[in-house]
Amino acid sequence: MRNWLLPEFVEDILPAEAIHIEGMRRQIIDLLMVHGYQQVVPPLLEYVESLLTGSGSDMDLHMFKVIDQLSGRMMGLRADMTPQVARIDAHLLNFEGITRLCYANSVLHTAPAGITKTREPLQVGAELYGHSGLESDLEIQRLMLQCLTVSGVSAIQLDLGHVAVFRGLIKGAGISHELEAELYAVLQAKDVSTLQELCVDLQKQTREALLLLPELYGDHKVLADAASRLPDYREIRAALNELSIAKEELKPIVDEIAFDLADLRGYHYHTGMVFAAYTSGCSNAIALGGRYDEIGKAFGRARPATGFSMDLRELSRLMKPQSYPKAISAPYQKKNTELENKIEQLRKVGQIVVVELPGQKGKSLDCDRELILHDGQWIVKKI
Repeated sequence: MRNWLLPEFVEDILPAEAIHIEGMRRQIIDLLMVHGYQQVVPPLLEYVESLLTGSGSDMDLHMFKVIDQLSGRMMGLRADMTPQVARIDAHLLNFEGITRLCYANSVLHTAPAGITKTREPLQVGAELYGHSGLESDLEIQRLMLQCLTVSGVSAIQLDLGHVAVFRGLIKGAGISHELEAELYAVLQAKDVSTLQELCVDLQKQTREALLLLPELYGDHKVLADAASRLPDYREIRAALNELSIAKEELKPIVDEIAFDLADLRGYHYHTGMVFAAYTSGCSNAIALGGRYDEIGKAFGRARPATGFSMDLRELSRLMKPQSYPKAISAPYQKKNTELENKIEQLRKVGQIVVVELPGQKGKSLDCDRELILHDGQWIVKKI
């Protein structure tokens, strides 16, 4: 095997894509910062127990693990930054009011999420801690849509769900934890036949409600259908009301809104509304988020929280390929103040200027213009 080959689903980012990704990252972070979200940079690795706390528990099989040579303890390479940001909020900042944090950095997965996915996503996201109302859910959802827009994504479909619908059915029917886990698994897999088998011995009202969940996907009519056909439990009424309000608030800024009441993604840690963004040309969600009010509990501080994340590498691949910006070639001349001033002026306005080195054969890569001395002045001329 050739030594320079990379592992499967791990790849280099070459200049054209790298500058595109970096441009998106800057725009997103700048947008989040002007909305009051402070950037944090957690470490790439830390003790496994911390990374598997809260939302991280679903990441166990996705995490690379190594032995710390200093302590002998097991360490993990982060597979998701949300638990790390929750730890920062709980223990390092320890602020009693609302905290808004954002991040942009690589995470590592032991296996790709799909055949076209990378094992090293570039995760960017935002988290809001300290507020349990619908207003913070809407703030996060609006921000996610704005981040996608500034990244160049158009024709966005927003899918909304709410884990309290399923939880309300489980609680109202007094279903055991063992059966709850089985029902969750088959609903996630959209396995209707197995769902029917699991519901055989349940009361008619509960059985019909659970079998209805996979059908409750579509436009706003789903909410009316759910309200009329699901049991009249308080948790379900409140969830449907939140979804209805979100629809009215968000429909002016998104192309399409759909509802999926069987979406139990992150069920083990999500506590309220969940959402996902889709666009044409990509079958998978391009951004995900939701409410997870118990995430800080394991850190000794159960703060209400909501947030979203997306993979910049995935977003970049949705765009038309862009070439790397062309540069200006400048001659190498020692102690030429006029030439140095001209180069500095061009670089200040964002132009790429490459100074050719002595003995260099030909112009540098991607230079389509050059600095020449004409009538006593340095000017830019096309090559």
